[in-house]
Amino acid sequence: MKKAVVTGGAGGIGSAICRVLAKNGYYVYVGYSSSTEKAGNLANEIHGEAVKIDVSDSDSIEFAVGKVGNVELLVNNAGLSEIDLFTSISKEKSSKIMQVNLIGTIELTRKILPHMIRRKSGCIINIGSMWGEVGASCEVDYSASKAGLIGFTKALAKEVAPSGIRVNCISPGFIMTEMNSRFSPEDLELIREEIPLGIFGEPRHVADTVEFLASEKAEYITGQIIGVNGGMVV
Repeated sequence: MKKAVVTGGAGGIGSAICRVLAKNGYYVYVGYSSSTEKAGNLANEIHGEAVKIDVSDSDSIEFAVGKVGNVELLVNNAGLSEIDLFTSISKEKSSKIMQVNLIGTIELTRKILPHMIRRKSGCIINIGSMWGEVGASCEVDYSASKAGLIGFTKALAKEVAPSGIRVNCISPGFIMTEMNSRFSPEDLELIREEIPLGIFGEPRHVADTVEFLASEKAEYITGQIIGVNGGMVV
């Protein structure tokens, strides 16, 4: 059975990804940082396994990699955002955003890759953001971290392609998850009006794109940034 690791697997987008991969025959390791109960319930539902993977902690990464062993697919989905003025974000918060969204993702990938390289096959999918492509006011640190993830995707794809490993990045737009519940109905309507398709994205839209990129139908696709944003960024 094919094995997959999904970081941030207990969240809105992450749980949708875990479910669609399980449906496609993967044994899924549901990575989580603090949502122990949600991850455990999801793992039971999809007949997978919940694994604590705090990508901001090197020891947690080391332990998790030792537990999951060889995997065919890594989905780097864990993310952290903060909406505030750039000058109001503390050094500690900025560091945490970078650690979770970029540095920890790089570290986990570095630990997983040797197994893929030895097998001469594998797939890595990074979950970025449209703000990593165009930047967002009041989300400067978040935008910078996701822009770094895009650069990481492109460079790594070139490096590991000779080993038969594909690396791509999905760049979601506004996806209706718990993270976006902080917006008022009025704010949500203003955001919706900026989306050319006129609808909000759903976690399944990202999960369906993961399903495609992980499949043989995408065997000639690597190093790409796939926008799932309803036309907000073209």
